[in-house]
Amino acid sequence: MQQGFIIPVYNHGSTLEQVVSSLSVYNLPIIVVDDGNGETDKAYIYDVSKKFSNITLIVNKRNRGKGYSVCRAIKEAHKMGITHLFQIDADGQHDMEQVKNFLNISKEHPAALVSGVPVFDESIPLKRKNGKKISNNYAGFVTLTHNYIQDAMCGYRIYPVEPFYRICKATYIDSHMGFDTEILIKMVWFGVPLIYSPVKVSYPVGGKSNFRMVRDNIHISWMFTRMTCGMFVLWPYLLIRKMFTKREA
Repeated sequence: MQQGFIIPVYNHGSTLEQVVSSLSVYNLPIIVVDDGNGETDKAYIYDVSKKFSNITLIVNKRNRGKGYSVCRAIKEAHKMGITHLFQIDADGQHDMEQVKNFLNISKEHPAALVSGVPVFDESIPLKRKNGKKISNNYAGFVTLTHNYIQDAMCGYRIYPVEPFYRICKATYIDSHMGFDTEILIKMVWFGVPLIYSPVKVSYPVGGKSNFRMVRDNIHISWMFTRMTCGMFVLWPYLLIRKMFTKREA
């Protein structure tokens, strides 16, 4: 097993070094994706990439979205021989003290996607909290796994690279805010087991959000539509798998 990290960066160049510094103690490869940042954030990213020798820098010529960036990193990780890629956001909202725990869980369960279950403080916006509930319920519906998906949107995850790589090659994946939910749904469809572990999440005052109301709601709505169509195509397979899972339990 070869583990590594992926950090997609857009408008959060100023917090990247803090995140990378926290990860450097693990002496693992880090793939940083500059997702078409402006000059100020690009300068931060470039400086960090030169400061840490274990960073592989990927540059998108224009802003393409988190999903596009992570898929590029997965393809690069596949070339590098990385088998498990830990996705961590560059904004520093997640508790970095949980990194070691997540890496250990992945080592114990190499076939699984290890995902965070956010433990929010009082700083979470109400709209974000309600949006997560909707996405969780929807993901459970299209995978026929009621209460199995504890969180469909958390960006703190370790992906087994091989199934993700195959999904990237075979299907379209939302490039923006629908990405986290879509790839998790497709991983479940693909038969990849999920393991959840809690992680503290905070929303610092003055923090930048990359959510764009019109654009991202369109992307999310289109993602929901495609996943619903996919569910009906896969319905016999999902139903049979669910029946056998119940029998084995």
